[in-house]
Amino acid sequence: MLAYPVSTTRKEKLEMIHTIKERLLDAHGDAILAIGAYGSIALKTDGPFSDIELHVTTKDANQLKSLEFICDKFKIELSTKDHRTFIEQAKEVDDSWAIKAGVFIHILSIHDPTHLFEQVKDLPFEALDANRRDIMQEFMVWEPYETIAKIRNNYSNGNLNYLDIGARDLLWQSAKLIGLANKTFYTTRARTFKESVELESIPSGYKKLLDFITEGQLQDKEKFYSLCEDLWTGLNEWYNNMGLDYRLKELPI
Repeated sequence: MLAYPVSTTRKEKLEMIHTIKERLLDAHGDAILAIGAYGSIALKTDGPFSDIELHVTTKDANQLKSLEFICDKFKIELSTKDHRTFIEQAKEVDDSWAIKAGVFIHILSIHDPTHLFEQVKDLPFEALDANRRDIMQEFMVWEPYETIAKIRNNYSNGNLNYLDIGARDLLWQSAKLIGLANKTFYTTRARTFKESVELESIPSGYKKLLDFITEGQLQDKEKFYSLCEDLWTGLNEWYNNMGLDYRLKELPI
């Protein structure tokens, strides 16, 4: 087994974060508005092999390069944006909102004299209310509809090995929709499926397919395919109940 990635304590990670903060402030001074940790460090769920993820927000018109690197025992990501871009991204709503929104909502302040991170944390929810339904309609066409078509094609052609890939894609796409429908973001990608099944509104068939894969019953290909179809039916019934219709009656051109 390779010696890296290397195990580090939370104390070691915080000490490295402090070092990075001091170096950034020494090098760029007043150009930096705020520095904050997001991800598992901010949520206090970091493990021995977790990386360090930092927002570095600068004043408008001050550009610093974003960096992702490995130094000594640490994997470090510096997500560097000027103030305007940082605000705009906090307001963005797309199909991955439930996966990404948490990085703007849970931030551990390292250097934030103007309280920027406190001001930003409500922006993802404000933008969500205005765009959620449109995003859900569009995403259903872009991803789940195509995925079930691929599952059906490969099943009919006898390429049953694709079922595993297609089913996992369909589950991941459904999890993103579940987050949008419930106006809830997931704390980490690793906990997405676990947290999704605990939400109030989920499509029928979702948990059964997830359990089937989790329990490793993949040798029963007919059951596997049937559960994919059940989830697809459940997604459409779920959409109907929410008053969402992604299919057009007439050509838009």
